[in-house]
Amino acid sequence: MESALITPEQLKTLSEADLAVVIDTRDPESFAAGHVPGAVNMHDIFTFLATSDASGMAELKGKFAAEFGAAGLDGKKTAVIYEASMAGGFGQSCRGYYLLSFLGYPKVKVLHGGFAAWQAENFVVSTDVVAPTPAGFDIDPSAEALMMDVEDMKAAIEDPDAVILDVRDIDEWIATSSSPYGVDFCPRKGRIPGAVWIEWYRMMKPSAHGPMFKSTQEILAECATVGITQDTPVKLYCFKGARASNTFLALKEAGVKDVAIYFGSWNEWSRDPALPIEEGLPFGA
Repeated sequence: MESALITPEQLKTLSEADLAVVIDTRDPESFAAGHVPGAVNMHDIFTFLATSDASGMAELKGKFAAEFGAAGLDGKKTAVIYEASMAGGFGQSCRGYYLLSFLGYPKVKVLHGGFAAWQAENFVVSTDVVAPTPAGFDIDPSAEALMMDVEDMKAAIEDPDAVILDVRDIDEWIATSSSPYGVDFCPRKGRIPGAVWIEWYRMMKPSAHGPMFKSTQEILAECATVGITQDTPVKLYCFKGARASNTFLALKEAGVKDVAIYFGSWNEWSRDPALPIEEGLPFGA
């Protein structure tokens, strides 16, 4: 399987050959201060909150198919997405990777190590704003299985073969906070029933250029602690699908075959009082 991760050197080669559309997911201020030459800024890859009902998914598809097309994606060029570092943007570059994968875009890469890795190579940093040539691509519905809705998650709770993997930060997992946006941002704190937990940071380790994904064997060793193998159906969630997207990419790189994200995640699940949750410390601790 070809890796979805790309090095700064590989990105430089692709970009200079005009074979890539480079997408910077950081906030506009960081982008303006300096970015990979030719990059387009799309911060709402990170900020957009999606709901998993039919209207929410239609909005998500329409919005991002249009935005990615306007950025120059035509189905032939490779989309290369980056954030500040792999742990410096809550997985927002991977959220872009996941969104494009869900839309069925054929060529998507993530800059491994993010902008920090680009800078570490002393490659050129630009403050120029480019006007991309608008393009477009057809949405491929065959990739829709990557996306779970509420009903899919309810079914996963009852499926003994599936593992529901919560990758949020510790305070969210033990139900002392409802979100990264504030302790009481959501109306309820807790977990989806039956979920197991691997904090998303554990898929990465330090390097000279900042956090990088662990090796396949290291990721599979982390997975083994909660009963996940390469053949386990894994159902991911976090707060809004960013940290889960980071884990999604890590698991796919490690050869886990069946991985899907409940993209509405805790932001959606917690707001429906009819949906079950587990509260307090896990496992009756």
